[in-house]
Amino acid sequence: MTLPLNALRAFEASARHLSFTRAGMELSVTQAAVSAQVKNLEARLGVTLFRRLPRGLALTDEGQALLPMLADSFGRLGSILEQFRDGAYREPLTVAAVATFAVGWLMPRLETFYRDHPFVDLRLMTNNNRVDLAGEGLDFAIRFGQGAWHGTQAEPLFEAPLTPMCTPAIARRLAAPQDLRGETLLRSYRSDEWRLWFEAAGAGAMTQPLRGPVLDSSLALAAAAAQGAGIALLPRRMFLHDLRVGRLAQPFGVEVPVGSYWLTQLQSKTTSPAMTQFRDWLLRKAAEQVD
Repeated sequence: MTLPLNALRAFEASARHLSFTRAGMELSVTQAAVSAQVKNLEARLGVTLFRRLPRGLALTDEGQALLPMLADSFGRLGSILEQFRDGAYREPLTVAAVATFAVGWLMPRLETFYRDHPFVDLRLMTNNNRVDLAGEGLDFAIRFGQGAWHGTQAEPLFEAPLTPMCTPAIARRLAAPQDLRGETLLRSYRSDEWRLWFEAAGAGAMTQPLRGPVLDSSLALAAAAAQGAGIALLPRRMFLHDLRVGRLAQPFGVEVPVGSYWLTQLQSKTTSPAMTQFRDWLLRKAAEQVD
């Protein structure tokens, strides 16, 4: 059966508003034109879609059955047409990234991605490493960890070993790793990081409990360290700009590996052209290993 698009659109708008008048205002036509389109559709289908009430409309069972399918179809069509805005096709790509990675590594490099892939409409979201790929409608999530997330395909980008960082003034009074024991050590939610670093630095086992505050991200740790609140274990590669401008200092060269950054996607996700282009670009940039 072939049905006129205008009649279907008139019905869908009228069903949402339960008013031919308001549907006409939305569609920029008269109330009479909308009513005539709906009557034409009813005649073609051989059913009644609305009960005409003294004040408005009510959907019949047939109308209620038709509305969800039409609303979904028009919604999908609108989403596709939106991708042709400004006379050029653009494919949306939604990526979530650990905030430290997004700010410290990804964003300084995105200009080259935009330049070489103008058809990709990138939507970047940041988080503290807790994401729901399916629930948030994500194409990719860039995470920090060991690469094991249930139901996901994970590809390694690079390691991000941790090293102590603080203000230059604090760094000047630190002659050896053991000197850190007298300082305020800022902590993340991963409680064993400082223990691992002291062991890697050959400073012996930690016998005293840490007394610094716990912060929920490396960005927060870096901000606190830059304000002189203490010493933070940070991935040096994510804070190169802070080191160059003297906002932070690295008193010791010892770094301890605790995890890597990973590009993840649902195993059940169908890979789109935009996803392929972003993945290939990201893996290539990560492989360059340029600070």
